[in-house]
Amino acid sequence: MILLVTPSGRGSQCAATIRAATGQEVLIAESLVRATTLLRTGSYLLVVLDKYLPENDADAETIMCGQLDNALLVEVNLAVTGMDRLVREVRAALERRQREEASARQSAVGQLQGELSGTLTALLLSVELALKTPSLPAPLTEKLEVMHELINVLCGKVREARSQRELDMAMQNQSDAECGKVSLKTDN
Repeated sequence: MILLVTPSGRGSQCAATIRAATGQEVLIAESLVRATTLLRTGSYLLVVLDKYLPENDADAETIMCGQLDNALLVEVNLAVTGMDRLVREVRAALERRQREEASARQSAVGQLQGELSGTLTALLLSVELALKTPSLPAPLTEKLEVMHELINVLCGKVREARSQRELDMAMQNQSDAECGKVSLKTDN
């Protein structure tokens, strides 16, 4: 959902254009106070802020920005911005948000894989040390060998997942680079 903050009479037209271009629901707040209330009660991907508003009340803007949570702020001057540019700004912000979310997910997955890998290595070493204990009873040895095998299987799965994640990241980076080349070519 996108929150459009503007007192402009063009607000409805801007909201309809954004909705048609992105498929996202768009709510309109005519003031910063109303925007702050809506931000407290809802979850938004973006907040499109008419630059005209902050000039009226800097304190209200500061309060509203404190309520953004995970929403990205896009500032535009709706009095002079055409609909095409507005749509470009909103789409660019939505794409940036998607990239940031994907990057955060990849970082979290990488961190979890690292922690899991460290824990599994510690377990593996502990089991190997226990297996080297002299005069270990046969039933205990069998259980430790099964644990050793299971830990090795888990380590293999973590390595596979890490390799797949690295491959996915490389493919995404290549795709991003190609998209950048295409947009550069079309801009000229």
